[in-house]
Amino acid sequence: MPVGGLLPLFSSPAGSGLGGGLGGGLGGGRKGSGPAAFRLTEKFVLLLVFSAFITLCFGAIFFLPDSSKLLSGVLFHSSPALQPPADRKPGPGARAEDAADGRARRGEEGAPGDPAAALEDNLARIRENHERALREAKETLQKLPEEIQRDILMEKEKVAQDQLSNRVGFKMLPPVDLAPLVGAIDGEPADAAIREKREKIKEMMKHAWNNYKRYAWGKNELKPVSKGGHSSSLFGNIQGATIVDALDTLFIMKMKDEFEEAKAWVDENLNFNMNAEVSVFEVNIRFVGGLISAYYLSGEEIFRKKAVELGVKLLPAFHTPSGIPWALLNIKSGIGRNWPWASGGSSILAEFGTLHLEFIHLSYLSGNPIFADKVMNIRTVLNNLEKPQGLYPNYLNPNSGQWAQYHVSVGGLGDSFYEYLLKAWLMSDKTDLQAKKMYFDAIKAIETHLIRRSRNGLTYIAEWKGGLLEHKMGHLTCFAGGMFALGADDAPEGLTQHYLQLGAEIARTCHESYNRTFVKLGPEAFRFDGGVEAIATRQNEKYYILRPEVVETYMYMWRLTHDPKYRKWAWEAVEALEKHCRVKGGYSGLRDVYFHKESYDDVQQSFFLAETLKFKHNNNLKHNLDHFGKRRFILSQKHF
Repeated sequence: MPVGGLLPLFSSPAGSGLGGGLGGGLGGGRKGSGPAAFRLTEKFVLLLVFSAFITLCFGAIFFLPDSSKLLSGVLFHSSPALQPPADRKPGPGARAEDAADGRARRGEEGAPGDPAAALEDNLARIRENHERALREAKETLQKLPEEIQRDILMEKEKVAQDQLSNRVGFKMLPPVDLAPLVGAIDGEPADAAIREKREKIKEMMKHAWNNYKRYAWGKNELKPVSKGGHSSSLFGNIQGATIVDALDTLFIMKMKDEFEEAKAWVDENLNFNMNAEVSVFEVNIRFVGGLISAYYLSGEEIFRKKAVELGVKLLPAFHTPSGIPWALLNIKSGIGRNWPWASGGSSILAEFGTLHLEFIHLSYLSGNPIFADKVMNIRTVLNNLEKPQGLYPNYLNPNSGQWAQYHVSVGGLGDSFYEYLLKAWLMSDKTDLQAKKMYFDAIKAIETHLIRRSRNGLTYIAEWKGGLLEHKMGHLTCFAGGMFALGADDAPEGLTQHYLQLGAEIARTCHESYNRTFVKLGPEAFRFDGGVEAIATRQNEKYYILRPEVVETYMYMWRLTHDPKYRKWAWEAVEALEKHCRVKGGYSGLRDVYFHKESYDDVQQSFFLAETLKFKHNNNLKHNLDHFGKRRFILSQKHF
């Protein structure tokens, strides 16, 4: 029902109100002994009828299952990007730090499903939708009619401008000068032992890829034990995550036939024109990042075309009052919302902070600045906010543009935000001074408030919750060792060696978390309290889902220091994977790294091919980092 159709009920002009208009019109057609009295009675009855009707309407709006969508979409004409789809479920939150943190970001379905947790998610989603509807109703009814009309017109204009920009800007992509990527395709190492190890890692990639092709081709991921396809709700109905995610690994490992198969599938089958709610973060890093990297490596135009097409589909996620994007987006309707568990409907730092590299490249590849404008606005919002103790909390409300819960983590919920700051500086050929300042200011605060040393000398990064430390470090946090080392060369004067050393200390701690398990692969999180060091003490933290962060740090530390222990540690992880995770149908994660008998989770994650195996392979390249990385290209979170 339009706003204009409701407002006269609350503010009609003098002399033409409900009583005068209806009473006069109906009274003249009645016969009786007391016409005036009868008209008054009639008016009273009509008032009762209309009161009952209005009560029924508003009761339906607020208490029907789809009430939030009806209220915001019908009553107040909110933009589609601002309407939460109440009939959609959030991703089951599958990487298992989510079970501990209330469904953290980067959810993969690696851990066992929990029906009680799913029910709790649904109830939380319903509560959130009803609370949002009530807030929107209260805020809107407090506004003047002309303010409501102005808000509607502004939102319509904003959507129209974006749609016009999309239509005009993406009909024909501009020519792009592709510079040769020195070192991406490497020569053969002189050392026979290194060549042998690299061939072994390539054989692992073939085993993972061939089984995906045999049992799950075109699906998002593989179930290597039950030998079927696996699809996470994070991707909606979009398919082929493993194919797109693995493109650059196939190219770098010179698996030419497999790369051509993947390219043909992308050309013929990769489709984004569907009614699907997706995780903006996951689709960006796996699909957009995978397509962009494949384009830069191969020059094949289909990858650029598909990357830009998907980027356009993700733009409505930014239709929020602050410009901070929603976590979840229906790529057909443009309706966005956030995870119900995320601190009062907040967006998550590691999700909206891990769009920058890909979106800057989307502007370059499309010739349209809209993508870069969106992510640069995120920087503007963050720089205008006061940071508690110089730290970036994990939750930010996209409506108010203010921090929500003061929870700070360099692991899940926060991690790749910091990584992308550093790599934005490097990717810009060291011209993005804003990114450099934000990065070094952030890690200075992290070192002051989060980095601690255990009784036995292990350096770890704790989590900060409202000023109190939780002495827990996640597997996701282990990327930070490589990050500190990679940024050391550009550190403030006198701190280069300090950050190299800090990277080495984090690498050692993460290696200990592997070494102290039965299978020699690390748990999802490990703790430093109660006399325990680098050991998982909770059952929901003991699993391993083929994660790459530890071997990523080994790769950077080896290439920057050439200390042979990092190659040795990386090879230990290869041997553990072969012994405990390899099955006939591929590679599976483990439910408990301390248990003597393997209990498989039956998921071969797409990032195992895109990251874990690629980092192991790159740890045995011929060139050093100066050769392969003179900022011609860098590794984003997952891709070149």
